[in-house]
Amino acid sequence: MKVGIYGQFYHQDSEKYIQLILDVLRKNGAEVHIESEFLKIIEQHEGISTPMSSIATFITLDATYDFFISIGGDGTLLKSVTYVGDLGIPIIGINTGRLGFLATIQKERITESLEQIMNGRFTISERSLLSIETNPDHGDLGPLHFALNEIAVNRKNTTSMIKVDTWINGEYLNSYWSDGLIIATPTGSTGYSLSCGGPVIHPLAQSMVITPIAPHNLTARPLVIPNHEEVTLKVSGREDHFLISLDSRIATLKNDTEITIKKAPFTIKMVQTEDATFIKTLREKLLWGEDKRN
Repeated sequence: MKVGIYGQFYHQDSEKYIQLILDVLRKNGAEVHIESEFLKIIEQHEGISTPMSSIATFITLDATYDFFISIGGDGTLLKSVTYVGDLGIPIIGINTGRLGFLATIQKERITESLEQIMNGRFTISERSLLSIETNPDHGDLGPLHFALNEIAVNRKNTTSMIKVDTWINGEYLNSYWSDGLIIATPTGSTGYSLSCGGPVIHPLAQSMVITPIAPHNLTARPLVIPNHEEVTLKVSGREDHFLISLDSRIATLKNDTEITIKKAPFTIKMVQTEDATFIKTLREKLLWGEDKRN
């Protein structure tokens, strides 16, 4: 079994949790590879008994990996998606951050949860992604033109609203006068879109949601559409450029760039332990249904 490990930051007591992960993996005979920059961060701290010199590193992944472990919060897990891409490697999210809605394994249960996974007691939740295309003369987003949570356009260097002309399958929908617009997957419906008034969507639903950011119009509300639809956006405003974000990655594009957003041709496989369900996560993390009468 070949396992990759990735992290962005060194949270409090991280060495303790990293050691627990390494212990379980070694006990189960796993071949461990740590992302090269994360290994440098680990080596700057004490408290890990496993010799770091004995662990292989990676810069990019290939299809030989059986699992990919993300150590941190949801932001780290979203960055993990850029490593996995379309390789189909199952991602294990271990939460050493704060909320950890996507990274569902809590640091207090690392040993127990990883033992379950190593013994095959887990399920795979396949998550849809969004892909993006732009007219090439207006900017290049590079090879990482996909997002697990959302793709969003936002104003840049101005306090004025922007106008986002929006079409669905070529049919005109609306011109949103707002701070921006979010196109979110079901996975991303509990993130940025939720904070802007969007609905919570079950991660296995075949849909996406269009959510305006601070719209200057009482009739502009979030809209859920099937994920086989194609959304086209064109942004204009007082500034010459606007921001576009793909999860945590941000780029600048010229006004009137035509943006096409659609379902990506691959999915991300999220590992879930037997007791980790979307409904349970909703209740525990977002306090769904919290009511003194219950």
